[in-house]
Amino acid sequence: MSHRSIPRAALVLPLTRRHLLGAALAAPALIRGMGEAQAATTLKISHQFPGGTIDQGDFRDRLCLKFAQDIAKASNGELNAQVYPGSSLMKTNAQFSAIRKGALDMTFYPLSYAGGELQETNIGLMPGLVTSYEQGAAWKKAPIGQKLTQFLNEKGVIIVSWVWQSGGVASRGAPILTPADAKGLKIRGGSREMDLVFQAAGAATLNIPSNESYAAMQTGACDAVCTSSTSLISFHLDELSKGLTSGKGSFYWFMFEPLLMSKTIFEGLSKSQQEAIMSVGASLEAFGMEGAKNDDIEVEKIFAKAGAKVQSLDAATLNQWRTLSRETAWKDFANRNASCAEMLKLAEAVS
Repeated sequence: MSHRSIPRAALVLPLTRRHLLGAALAAPALIRGMGEAQAATTLKISHQFPGGTIDQGDFRDRLCLKFAQDIAKASNGELNAQVYPGSSLMKTNAQFSAIRKGALDMTFYPLSYAGGELQETNIGLMPGLVTSYEQGAAWKKAPIGQKLTQFLNEKGVIIVSWVWQSGGVASRGAPILTPADAKGLKIRGGSREMDLVFQAAGAATLNIPSNESYAAMQTGACDAVCTSSTSLISFHLDELSKGLTSGKGSFYWFMFEPLLMSKTIFEGLSKSQQEAIMSVGASLEAFGMEGAKNDDIEVEKIFAKAGAKVQSLDAATLNQWRTLSRETAWKDFANRNASCAEMLKLAEAVS
């Protein structure tokens, strides 16, 4: 905008009662206009996964990029979003606390990673509790979904998109099928509850985020990594593995990995902007499920091509893991507090 010089005399005007009244009436409108301008902001979305493009790469990064694209349209340009992959904006384990404090706007985050801060969040990776995508998707509208939404809301976190992922086990040796196969191995489980199950099976466990799995297998710090199919692909664990236990179809390892938003940031937006965020978030859930299911198929092809032996669980073997989980992880979780016990009971009701 050009700046023209204004004669000094033009700035000196007599102030009448009418002028003062007009200014007073105009002030609220001016303030509202300023507020609307400030709401046109860029949301920062952080996640730990490899970056790509909106059409290629890790579907979790693509989902975030699609959210950025769609929210700009849905809000008529009032909201934009910038995606920071690979924990480039913030370390993985720091993201949940940052969301709660309003220091980070949004994150695509494995909920069970927050278990050390809020033990109820371990419900998001409770072995044997969710064994199919359809069962996981049913949580959103079921009492367990309402309970989890309310709990996180009270802790300063908004669930924007509900996404579940099945997993598998990449191993440096033969595929780990039964609990007996885990005995004596060092395994990365992905949650405290999964670790309890592997420990009951006779394994030692390693507590690291999935983006550190490659280094752990490469150095021999762990013999096997249990994580989502997408992470098995994105972190190139096929390069180090001789066996893969596939999670395609049904499995004992299903992780709730939602797109989350800071409640502080969310409540600072207008009602129409909030509605746009939740609408766009819900619209991406089908994309998330499709991406996860496709990777369950793709991971088998990638590991087989690399020379790994690929096997799946039959119903009887899956039930062995579920029985062991009920006796260990479920029992431990329910005994922590009344809130955990209620969540588990509500989740069990979703068949």
